[in-house]
Amino acid sequence: MIEFVNKIEKLIYAVLMVLLIVVLIAALGDLVWLLYKSLVVTTPALLEAHELVAVLGAFLMVLIGVELLDTIKAYFIENTIHVEIIVLLAIIAVARKVILLDPTGMTGFEFGFELMGIGVLVIGLGAGYYLIKKAGITVGPGGQKPEKSE
Repeated sequence: MIEFVNKIEKLIYAVLMVLLIVVLIAALGDLVWLLYKSLVVTTPALLEAHELVAVLGAFLMVLIGVELLDTIKAYFIENTIHVEIIVLLAIIAVARKVILLDPTGMTGFEFGFELMGIGVLVIGLGAGYYLIKKAGITVGPGGQKPEKSE
């Protein structure tokens, strides 16, 4: 029964990889189109502030997708979860949120509260990433740390 579940799990990861590749190709196409439109059509050879924010947001979204694909690929090949990559993905996602943060639709209190929440997230993720790097944590099958071959 466990072998059957493992095969189904591998199939799900394979389908997720294919779907993520389709999403990444679409996101990359969107980034190329956005950059073309911003550099050639709207303001030739110059990015305005709102265009730069949109391009950086799209770029970071593609980067997050690539890192997520790398995580799924690593699990598919090695059957291990790379905790470091997951935390790094969360840090990139928070950075994307900070870049795309638009305070125009908020009150000063709401904006301050959101910035404090983002600050707590950044501190927590940074500390977690530091501890993971320091410990060299990678979780393998069954929750065990894989043995390093020397």
